[in-house]
Amino acid sequence: MVNDGGAVREHAEPASARITAELRRRIITGVLAPGDRVPSTRQIVREWGVAMATASKVLAALRNEGLVEPVPGVGTVVTPGRPRRTARPEERRIAGRSDADVFTERIVRTATTIADAEGLAAATMRRIATGLDVATMALYRRVRGKNHLVTLMADAAFAEDRLPARPGGDWRAQLELVCRVQWAMYRRHPWLAHVVSLTRPLLAPNAIAHTEWTMRAVSDQGLDPLTMIHVAATVAGFVRGTAVSLEREAEAEQDTGLTDDEWLRTQGNALAVAMRAGSFPFMAGLLARDDVDLSLDTLFEFGLQRMLDGIAPLCSGRRR
Repeated sequence: MVNDGGAVREHAEPASARITAELRRRIITGVLAPGDRVPSTRQIVREWGVAMATASKVLAALRNEGLVEPVPGVGTVVTPGRPRRTARPEERRIAGRSDADVFTERIVRTATTIADAEGLAAATMRRIATGLDVATMALYRRVRGKNHLVTLMADAAFAEDRLPARPGGDWRAQLELVCRVQWAMYRRHPWLAHVVSLTRPLLAPNAIAHTEWTMRAVSDQGLDPLTMIHVAATVAGFVRGTAVSLEREAEAEQDTGLTDDEWLRTQGNALAVAMRAGSFPFMAGLLARDDVDLSLDTLFEFGLQRMLDGIAPLCSGRRR
């Protein structure tokens, strides 16, 4: 069992071999066509939660096989000289996908790649069509519009890390697991938190499966169904609520070229003036320390444990 950025997966083979095999499959079956950009090392790190060295090893392996090649100013693309082909019938039967399904997957993956890098607003139909080298109207044969596309993108994101069918541990360990899986998912896709709603849930099967799994985690605690769905919504709401700031944080870093820590250091003089009056003694004392670590990740970790502490009496008090 491997823990990549909080997302738990069960794989015996090395991560680099597993990711290489997946990208190889996409190239061979036409999901990634000749000339298409393949995920960069940074995108591989974000999508699979692996180290940069592992991501570099993946692209090196694909280059050695002649499947991809670097293009200056563009990135790494599927070798243009490769003959374009779709999956053979037996391949489609094994994968359970038709040619139309493969094309839909390409649309969703291209849109997700754009949204991950530049925000959801950048993932327009025209932009996606350009990335796929097809006419914009071709997308509408598989996608009804932007809302439908966003639902497909969210469904694919929730499917990336499968929750175990037979989880181990007690209810608390299981709720912690689903929270960490979702946090890693939001980390990979900062736009996602803005399209998820608790009161108007996405009609995305894989998102609904997360809610069902969370309810099952507390199903033996003597809680009625209404309480269980409130627990599930509270858990999902905590992770989403913290993750809403991820996109803004990424935009700020992209706009300024500074990390949060670097930006805070540039504000030293302004902070000193604000603290000099003595109106904020607690903040002044905190800022004077050099061991303060305050980030979205630390807020997630702190809030996660406090939330589970709050659910604990509810479960222990009603268990039969």
